[in-house]
Amino acid sequence: MRLFPADPAAPHHTRIPSALTSFVDEVYATLSGLFAYAATLALFVVLGTYLWKQLPDTTAMAAPAAPAGWSTAARSAPAFAISKPEPRDKTETYEVIRHPEGGRKDVFRWTDASGAPAAELEIYRPGGEAMGPAVTEIAGRLDPSGIRELEAAGIVDSKFGSVTLLRPARQQGSRACLGFLKQADAPDLRISGWTCQGTNLPAQRAAIVCMLNRLTLLAAGNDPRLAALFAHAELRRTDCVTSGPPALSADWVMGSENPLLRGAL
Repeated sequence: MRLFPADPAAPHHTRIPSALTSFVDEVYATLSGLFAYAATLALFVVLGTYLWKQLPDTTAMAAPAAPAGWSTAARSAPAFAISKPEPRDKTETYEVIRHPEGGRKDVFRWTDASGAPAAELEIYRPGGEAMGPAVTEIAGRLDPSGIRELEAAGIVDSKFGSVTLLRPARQQGSRACLGFLKQADAPDLRISGWTCQGTNLPAQRAAIVCMLNRLTLLAAGNDPRLAALFAHAELRRTDCVTSGPPALSADWVMGSENPLLRGAL
């Protein structure tokens, strides 16, 4: 009986399913990798979108919008500093605002542990722009929701000399704040601000004196008069008063409780 030889092409038929299976496995592995990559990318997009939405709220809380004609100078180097850190429950921000006519404002702001504004210090070096009334500007910064009239609240002594104190003529609510103003002629410089720290007027006066005594100059910007002003002020600097009222003028007329000094400015 004659035997027929096996067909040599038969092994090829057994290898075809194996090759097809390998190809399908590679396709599945590629699709799985693409799906994992797309899921990771989508996660980053969602996370980035959430953080971007949170950013405007944080910026608005730290620094209010600059007045018309003024713009924030993000690349300007700080010219002033506060010599000692604030307590841990206070957050400090520093902002430089410039005017096209050459004016510059260096602004310190503090918030308390709850994020509410607690104090502000502004050093204004005017240029060619028109300067608004100092008292009106302080009132607007103290109460952005609506300008209230301010009345004199006495004078305190700091390393820059006498400083005029101001307070709202009509306090709203239980939150009492105290403003201050110091104008220098050489150089043309205005230091102003406010504080809501302290439970009574003597404590707020002490906080203002301490704030001003801690203010130091980092860069005079080729202005020898500014450097001389701070150099002379350092000779008058005293330590911050931790308890009791700050030093007032010996003349009773300068006292903060003098009714003749009260009245809208």
